[in-house]
Amino acid sequence: MSYTGQIQPEVLNQSVVVFSQNYLPISRINIKRAIALLVTGRAEPLDLFSQVGWQVRSPRLELHVPEHIRLTIGKSERHWKIPAVSRREILRRDRQACQYCGSTKKLTLDHVIPRAQGGPHTWENVVTACEPCNLRKGNRTPLEANMPLRSKPKAPTHPTVGFAEQFWREHQTS
Repeated sequence: MSYTGQIQPEVLNQSVVVFSQNYLPISRINIKRAIALLVTGRAEPLDLFSQVGWQVRSPRLELHVPEHIRLTIGKSERHWKIPAVSRREILRRDRQACQYCGSTKKLTLDHVIPRAQGGPHTWENVVTACEPCNLRKGNRTPLEANMPLRSKPKAPTHPTVGFAEQFWREHQTS
């Protein structure tokens, strides 16, 4: 696609995947930001999967903006800590649904291995449960109560790692 003059409005809706210097997909940005990174030399084009992209012209410059770019500047990674176990974070991780029945009403927190049995207050042991399921389970483990969990509880991952995993799942060649 070739455009003259200003960037066409439909091109402004496009997004570009940004890779780190080590080729780790780290985020998706809008095309205006990608153009700024390419023009200033802070990123370079990557043609990983295809030659698809957009041709952008201005009075002084003609630029091919690919679907994938790689940062050329080194930036120390910000240190990321796993957030503390809290009601808000557990509800977010479990997508506001009971991990026993899937209900989204009257949600509470439940310790998979009850605290009375020595269960810790950790990401791997706390789940979202509706009041009826929490009362039914009581001071028992899911196995003892015959109430299997819908998913295994785990700590959140670094946002960049989550984006990279999603990106590679979408681009697998199987």
